[in-house]
Amino acid sequence: MNTPDLTFYTNPKSRGRIVRWMLEEAGTPYRTEVLEYGASMKSPSYLAINPMGKVPAIRHGDIVVTECAAICAYLADAFPDAGLAPACHSHARGPYYRWLFFASGPLESSWTNQALGVQVPAERQAMVGYGGSLTGVLDVLDGAIGNRKYLIDDRFSAADVYVGAQLGFGMQFGMVEKRPTFVRYWEGLASRPAKLRADAIDGAME
Repeated sequence: MNTPDLTFYTNPKSRGRIVRWMLEEAGTPYRTEVLEYGASMKSPSYLAINPMGKVPAIRHGDIVVTECAAICAYLADAFPDAGLAPACHSHARGPYYRWLFFASGPLESSWTNQALGVQVPAERQAMVGYGGSLTGVLDVLDGAIGNRKYLIDDRFSAADVYVGAQLGFGMQFGMVEKRPTFVRYWEGLASRPAKLRADAIDGAME
């Protein structure tokens, strides 16, 4: 049996859970390397993969990708048969990128700052990429999701993996309001077979 040329570096108690879900949606064979926090993530061999010494990361042949949103976008394009991204020149490609990276930038930054107790002074909110207000970020995302099942043209994509995972995590730990829009959207995503498979794999490793 051939060894998959896709290697996934992760820890079950990390954002690697997002990438695991994406890999299961992509439906391609991959090999998992679990790294422990501390020595193994800071080892010279892994720092050659990710100089930040953090997971997740993937190596696909001789291509290395880090950062969850980037990995999701890469996998969607690398395995097009899974249908996880709009066509490159379609009208949906812009919104797809917009919401994928909105979640990796404004959403994550704003709820992380709130969790850390960081308050942006009113006179300095223009300096902050998310505008200084978690409520404002959530209002924008609430409007984008609305009554939709999926973010882009009512078709599941990598944007739903990343946005959904961020909302699900944020609501689970009280960093994101459990707005009806978010709860309904997340519940639909959390029941997907690939998500359930991913959770079972990571859960068995904890």
